[in-house]
Amino acid sequence: MTQSIVVHSEEIDSATAGRSLGDRVAQAFDDQSPDVLIVFASPKHDYTVLLQSLDQACHPELMVGCSSAGEFISGTFGVSSACAVALRSSEMKFAAGIGREVGTDRKAAVQQMVAPFQGLSGQQFVFRSALVLTDALAGYAEELVDSLTLATAGRYQLFGGGAGDDARFSRTHVFYGTEALTNAAVALEILSNKPLGVGVQHGWQPTGRPLRVTEAEGTRVLSINAAPAVEAFQQHAQQSGQPFERENPLPFFLHNILGIDTGSGFKLRVPLAIGEDGSVSCAAEIPTGVTVHIMSTSGLSAAEAAAQATETALARLGNNLPEVALFFDCVATRLRMGGEFGMELHALQEALGTASYAGCNTYGQISRAEGQFSGFHNCTAVICVFPK
Repeated sequence: MTQSIVVHSEEIDSATAGRSLGDRVAQAFDDQSPDVLIVFASPKHDYTVLLQSLDQACHPELMVGCSSAGEFISGTFGVSSACAVALRSSEMKFAAGIGREVGTDRKAAVQQMVAPFQGLSGQQFVFRSALVLTDALAGYAEELVDSLTLATAGRYQLFGGGAGDDARFSRTHVFYGTEALTNAAVALEILSNKPLGVGVQHGWQPTGRPLRVTEAEGTRVLSINAAPAVEAFQQHAQQSGQPFERENPLPFFLHNILGIDTGSGFKLRVPLAIGEDGSVSCAAEIPTGVTVHIMSTSGLSAAEAAAQATETALARLGNNLPEVALFFDCVATRLRMGGEFGMELHALQEALGTASYAGCNTYGQISRAEGQFSGFHNCTAVICVFPK
């Protein structure tokens, strides 16, 4: 049997917020320690104070999480807040690992993350999953997911996202126990004899002709079709009748992102800024030589994507009923939709039924699930549903 509770606090004082969240967890579990507590918190908080207060109030066996750019649980959404989901289970086993210096040594970081994993050699549990949260501003998130897949021999389904900081894009953290760390990634191993359902979906469609990335360096696209990258967006703005301000391109970029054509779908990348040389910096890496499209969507499409991802996740539970879900979507989606972001959360809850959820807006989303679009994404709904 698996028990859960999701909690949310808009308390400004970090000690008060942590104590409030932890007290409600302790009360729900009759003062028994949760096996794991997963925490998402705005950079408005002093993370060390928040995490220490949580630890003192409900004494979790494991605690992981990340800074965020919007926090939500069933029925509640906010920014500058904190939320958590607590789990106790007689049918699941958990372990957590922290990888440091992900920006400089992914191989070592991944080995640190998986070192505590018990499912790499043991055969006691049929299903292996891992929640992965990374400091996306350290870069190389796509490479991190690929390295984790290799380190776990492809036997784990992965889900999660990149830590946020309320769209400041300055400094993000992952949580491991009462530590809040930058340039790091944390992984929570989840072993079970019941399947966990992971669903991945986005509601974006290609517009216009295919384009070739002729030069790129990491997250910077220098040229498209052998011309400065910005020209592709300027031309698209003219053709589609949209305003485009080179000095303030983000309003345009939030509605016109890049989709890397993988042959079986589009992996999304959000443009963020324009360089003096006409290059365009994105939220995640884009390789030289790939074919891309400028993509468009609507609020309704985003809600439909969340519902479809949830329905996929629920189907993967088999005959098991859902207990609780973790949901991640991009900060760019929230910024683009504004108040309409509630439509997406409503669609998610409608699909989940009576099961509750918790999650946050992230700087990129992580997924690796059999038969689904895997890797590091932008503007994509990722959900994991835990069975009862």
